[in-house]
Amino acid sequence: MTTTTPSRRRRRAPSRIERAAGRAAALQRPRVILAGLLLLALTSVMLLDGYLRAEVGGDQRVRDGASSSEVPDKILDGGPILTFRGGTATTLSVPEKTIALTFDDGPNPTWTPQILSILEKYDVPGTFFLVGSMVSRYPDIVKNMVEQGDEVGIHTFTHVDLSYQSGSRVDREMQQTQLALAGAAGITTTLFRAPYSSETDAIDNYSWPVYQKLGKDGYTSVFVDTDSDDWKKPGVSKIVSWATPKDGKGASVLMHDAGGDRSQTVKALPEYIEKMRAKGYTFTTISGVIEKDNASNRLSTGELSTGKQPTGEQSTGGLYGRAATGGSGRTRLQAAHRTATGTTLYEGKALIAVVAVAEWTVPALSYGLVVVGVAVMGRFGMMLVLARRHHRQRNRRRFSWGPTVTRPVSVIVPAYNEKECIANTLRSLSKSTHPIEIIVVDDGSTDGTSEIARSAAYELGMTNVRVVRQENAGKPAALNNGVRSASHDIVVMMDGDTVFEPETVGHLVQPFADPAVGAVAGNAKVGNRDTVIGAWQHIEYVMGFNLDRRMYDLLRCMPTIPGAIGAFRREAVLQVGGMSEDTLAEDTDITIAMHRAGWRVVYQEHARAWTEAPGSLGQLWSQRYRWSYGTMQALWKHRKSLTDRGPSGRFGRVGMPLVVIFQIVTPVFAPLIDVFTVYSMIFVDFRAALYAWLAVLGLQLFCAAYAFRLDREKYRYLLMMPLQQLAYRQMMYLVLIHSCITALAGGRLRWQKLKRTGEVGTPAGVG
Repeated sequence: MTTTTPSRRRRRAPSRIERAAGRAAALQRPRVILAGLLLLALTSVMLLDGYLRAEVGGDQRVRDGASSSEVPDKILDGGPILTFRGGTATTLSVPEKTIALTFDDGPNPTWTPQILSILEKYDVPGTFFLVGSMVSRYPDIVKNMVEQGDEVGIHTFTHVDLSYQSGSRVDREMQQTQLALAGAAGITTTLFRAPYSSETDAIDNYSWPVYQKLGKDGYTSVFVDTDSDDWKKPGVSKIVSWATPKDGKGASVLMHDAGGDRSQTVKALPEYIEKMRAKGYTFTTISGVIEKDNASNRLSTGELSTGKQPTGEQSTGGLYGRAATGGSGRTRLQAAHRTATGTTLYEGKALIAVVAVAEWTVPALSYGLVVVGVAVMGRFGMMLVLARRHHRQRNRRRFSWGPTVTRPVSVIVPAYNEKECIANTLRSLSKSTHPIEIIVVDDGSTDGTSEIARSAAYELGMTNVRVVRQENAGKPAALNNGVRSASHDIVVMMDGDTVFEPETVGHLVQPFADPAVGAVAGNAKVGNRDTVIGAWQHIEYVMGFNLDRRMYDLLRCMPTIPGAIGAFRREAVLQVGGMSEDTLAEDTDITIAMHRAGWRVVYQEHARAWTEAPGSLGQLWSQRYRWSYGTMQALWKHRKSLTDRGPSGRFGRVGMPLVVIFQIVTPVFAPLIDVFTVYSMIFVDFRAALYAWLAVLGLQLFCAAYAFRLDREKYRYLLMMPLQQLAYRQMMYLVLIHSCITALAGGRLRWQKLKRTGEVGTPAGVG
């Protein structure tokens, strides 16, 4: 065993890597916070969209048959307009030969504009009782409605029966609708119609307190006394007939501009208007009925002769138009409307803006979900087909790489504070059936790693071990030092926490019989798989990494040779400039560089290495964060391969798109599947969403089982897969999102040292 003398330790200025690490640490927390905010924003958008569609917080209960013993008889027997002037409940009826034409449940982007067009054509005003969630989704329709001179009222925000709701929920339903109106048309309103209401004689002991409360808040509640029942779609003639008042009486007539197919309403409306006018009827709004009643009262009390205006009854424009006074014309000012100002106006505009974002985002997410789903299913299918082909091809009896490679090779072991593992690593290498030299590169360890390595080599009688010490410079520098020190033309690289099987090196170097092969990826396996976290990573290694490598091998675009087990032609490593410090994923970086230089990179499934995977969530996050960020760096570094010719261009146009799609883009958007699944389970159809999720899980289990079969692994670990999908996969998504944010922010990380336990001993002990 030979050693090099370590250089004398001296105080030095922080290196570039250390300075970069300091900057990365300073940016770490803001990135995590930003990743959390993105997740929170996505969840909030989903919940807002569900609320707008009454899927979140919706209440479909409708009260029927309750007693009305506490409701005054004069209200039950009164007209369709309920006011609380002076604190006293009063009802008003529509004057004879007058119709207040009202529409419920809108606005609707299909039917409301058609109805507005008909009203404008016939110069007839309408009163629209709008659902706040629909107002926030279609503000332009409401703005046009108000500008056209029609009147609007509140029909709650989510179309719920308010008699079942708490006082705070009632206030919220009203306030949110007012904000929506303010944002859409710059107005608020004093009119209200309760969902599922009809005539005043249907007021019961549960709804009466709600009307009293709203009356104290200044609202006028509007009922109907003539119902077209157009929602039943009985036909145009019946809609016209049922909406016609009896014996020339006035009426508050109910129609609908939303809530289903309103084509019959659209067809019936012109016929109805012409029929009513032929009978001598005029059309007005609800506020027109109220103002006509006010005018009658002022005339009887002599107020008109003195020019007095009742307090609280002034319209936004100061004058009442023809519709407001019962005429047949249109008006652009309605007495029930109030100009929205101050915080109400700005909060309303903010609500409309946020809803617009949700209305754009959710459909985009839905389409993204379809794309991600197709990509994921396509990837599974391609992996299965190519993995099967790869396995059959490489395991044929007649398959050979060429003449058996028997010459010695150099094994490079970079080590930084590996006192727990380095002895086990050397012990496994001492049993190698292939002739090797071992170069342990101690990268400035402070825990006695080099001394332990020398002692282990001495105890094992290994004369083929060299321990090279260097000041801490990072893993790439350690590997390059090992390559320069290597005596043989093939170098095997492994981690200091990894153990090899006796036949591993022999299997790993056989592809070099083919002179076109420049590098070989081995089969890395999780040694500490008996913990929950270890089992999750074991599934990932077998299913994800090794199935992927089989696929990439056949496509000749393998993106990564694992740091735990890989072999290279020494001349190829030197040709591409060695292990680069430009990225955190030096293994991915050099693999892509090999492709671009024209070397072939293959996968050798029989060369197995057992590595110690991170044992805690924090360590796992740190490792995968570095991996994913380093992969992005490597892809960006080699982006010019997209336009290159020859082998470099082949990787750029085949390998790079596959890596970007399947390792970055698809995983980033993959949480959509889980978000939509949870959303659907809670708010849409639990059973259908559950079946869909189980179907995807079943497909993944099938792929995993096939991967385990190819690697001859025990199937019992697949029992952990459902839990892995619920917890582990979500963490990997967040890690990738975190890495994307880091990349966009331009941050840098360093080669991070994970905490080791040394529990992975010999391969036999972990099998």
